[in-house]
Amino acid sequence: MLTVHHLNNSRSQRVLWLLEELGVPYEIVRYQRQPDMRAPKELRAIHPLGKSPVVTDNGNTIAESGAILEYIIATYGNGRLIPPADTPERLRYTYWLHYAEGSAMTPLLLKLLFTLMPKRAPALLRPLVRKVSNQALSTLVIPQIKQHMAYWESELGKSEWFAGNEFSGADIEMSFPLEAAAARGGLEDGHPRCVAFLERIHARPAYARALEKGGPYEVGR
Repeated sequence: MLTVHHLNNSRSQRVLWLLEELGVPYEIVRYQRQPDMRAPKELRAIHPLGKSPVVTDNGNTIAESGAILEYIIATYGNGRLIPPADTPERLRYTYWLHYAEGSAMTPLLLKLLFTLMPKRAPALLRPLVRKVSNQALSTLVIPQIKQHMAYWESELGKSEWFAGNEFSGADIEMSFPLEAAAARGGLEDGHPRCVAFLERIHARPAYARALEKGGPYEVGR
């Protein structure tokens, strides 16, 4: 049986959601974040990088959320949650699947890091660290986040879902950047289509079931 090595409050929540959407049986092995929010060393026994999500299935160990999503849909989807081959929707699907982590999450992660840096710096260095962090946020990070959010808003004006008019794995993959932007990027300010997208995915029964099994889930709040 497929096993999800699930780190609490992490990207692996998307994997649980995907499996619930497809109705695939699975087991969960749970890991708890350390006080510094890093994954525990036990995950390195599953994958050398010690990151989550990781799944094991039929002798395979698959890491990276996009690769996991592709594997599960190809192995268990039976054509579900993926547009037909050689269609514009399939091309969009592939794009958003890779864009989510390849481009969208970078500025959101930088926002989190530069926000935390002054709080964790030694007291004597805190004013200097805060000045550097605020400069990086205002000149680089926040403008990038705003550009990405405007892009999502525009693309969701073309169709109800990211890859077209049908819900797909691309929407599961894109859920994390949008939830992160809602938590720490100001998504609710001037992006009604993005907010409506989050409302639609949160209303899906499979999303709710995944939350029940995965535990509390807060993206950077």
